[in-house]
Amino acid sequence: MTESGDLAPIREAVRALCADFPGEYWRELDRARAYPEKFVAALTQAGFLAALIPEEYGGSGLTMTAAAAIMEEIQASGCNGAACHAQMYTMGTVLRHGSAEQKARYLPAIARGELRLQAFGVTEPTSGTDTLSLRTTATRDGDHYLINGQKIWTSRAEHSDLMLLLARTTPRPPPSPPPHAGEERVGASRTGGLSVFLVDMRETKGKGLTIRPIRTMMNHATTEVFFENMRVPADNLIGREGDGFRYILSGMNAERILIGAECIGDAKWFIQKAANYAGERVVFGRPIGQNQGVQFPIARAYIGMRAAELMVREAAALYEAGKDCGSEANMAKHLAAEASWAAADMCVQTYGGFGFAEEFDIERKFRETRLYTVAPISTNLILSYIAEHVLGLPRSY
Repeated sequence: MTESGDLAPIREAVRALCADFPGEYWRELDRARAYPEKFVAALTQAGFLAALIPEEYGGSGLTMTAAAAIMEEIQASGCNGAACHAQMYTMGTVLRHGSAEQKARYLPAIARGELRLQAFGVTEPTSGTDTLSLRTTATRDGDHYLINGQKIWTSRAEHSDLMLLLARTTPRPPPSPPPHAGEERVGASRTGGLSVFLVDMRETKGKGLTIRPIRTMMNHATTEVFFENMRVPADNLIGREGDGFRYILSGMNAERILIGAECIGDAKWFIQKAANYAGERVVFGRPIGQNQGVQFPIARAYIGMRAAELMVREAAALYEAGKDCGSEANMAKHLAAEASWAAADMCVQTYGGFGFAEEFDIERKFRETRLYTVAPISTNLILSYIAEHVLGLPRSY
């Protein structure tokens, strides 16, 4: 599957922007665990983060393939799109399921960069990826909802104006008995009762909302958030009460595709760094890249990256054609995350001790790309999805 030549100007523009943010910019931020404000502002001003917002709301109105190309080039340039990638896809819940008033109120401001919608409050400490078991509650109180509970791994909460929040609006149903072979265990009684809210954190910080940063192995600006009788206007409910889980699911394919594209960009960066170094580094009187023990791992990483890249492109094409792409989006993310991690490991091995030196940026990117075999969805859950929904095997969880 070849890529349209129409994307060449977009790719060139992203590379030109990223050239203003070289390795030393990211290393300084990494040491301080600081947020890349200037980088995010530049992406916003260029309109890249509004790629998927329709033109009628002031966005760029680009395709998923174009959006994926943007994220890929950011990573391939040595930058880190994780600082703001949710701005590109989280707004999809509002776009697809929000009211006309909500779309008109929020989407143009998001497109202009006046509002940041980057925080996604779903995961909880006790339930992890078992989203249907979340405990955060939203109780109607007149023209507001009172929200109580906790979320974890809510990235960019300190640098976002708005949060998309999933909470329980009806009591959690009792556990279902174990399923029989071939039987679907998760029924409407479990998927119902969850609702999505658009929380304006500018109004709720210190008024029922507490944000605590979590220091991690990479500079990821992630947090845990606590809600204590946090008041959210009923008008901020997205769609119908109780249908929130379905709304969240509908946006996950876009997330999988775009993060898959980021992983492809990371893999390309690692492969290029390794190939350049192997061709220049001379030991025992010849370039180390002349040795099959060095060149074969680089070639293998390239083959894995290209295979994953084609899967990402297929998933993006299906998405923008309005076709079901759940399986393809999951497979694309899985293959791309595995490819980027394999390329990272190969690159460190190629550089040897220098791969651990901060100045080469490899150890930073190594830490950053490791995340994607775990988040936003574990590769194990993707394998479970494919086993059940593609191969017809019994549900494993």
